[in-house]
Amino acid sequence: MHDSGTADGPGGPGPEFLALEHELAVFLRRARASSVEVAREVHPDLEPAAYGLLLRLADAGQQRATDLAAYFGIGRATMSRQLRALESLGLVAREPDPDDGRAWLVSLTPEGRERFTRIREARRARYVRRLASWDRGEIAELARLLHRLNEPGDSGPGGRGPA
Repeated sequence: MHDSGTADGPGGPGPEFLALEHELAVFLRRARASSVEVAREVHPDLEPAAYGLLLRLADAGQQRATDLAAYFGIGRATMSRQLRALESLGLVAREPDPDDGRAWLVSLTPEGRERFTRIREARRARYVRRLASWDRGEIAELARLLHRLNEPGDSGPGGRGPA
């Protein structure tokens, strides 16, 4: 801990928490708008939330639907609906899990991988342009801090991790 004060202490949140709230609100608003654009680039009928599923499958490979739901912290019914939509667009395929006949393994189709890779490369190029004036160490630090913020689990006394 860098500071013994807490966000819910007697004085309330300090200016650093107010600044964080403001910057995260702006960031999340822009991210939502960007997600809509990116999803449409992959497929005109793709839901914005589904891009994250494609990203996870591209990075981690074939996964059980239940593992995907747990990773994203969403219900199995929601995951099932999103996977059915991706399957109907030809972006993912499901096959029975050989280790558990009740479960399904989900993976990107060749078309899904091609579309996702093309959009991911374009998105990364935008990041490179946007952060061109940043030092590589600053970019690495931002990635490290975002990873820490995104980690599930307890974040301290009474904490539940990121919302």
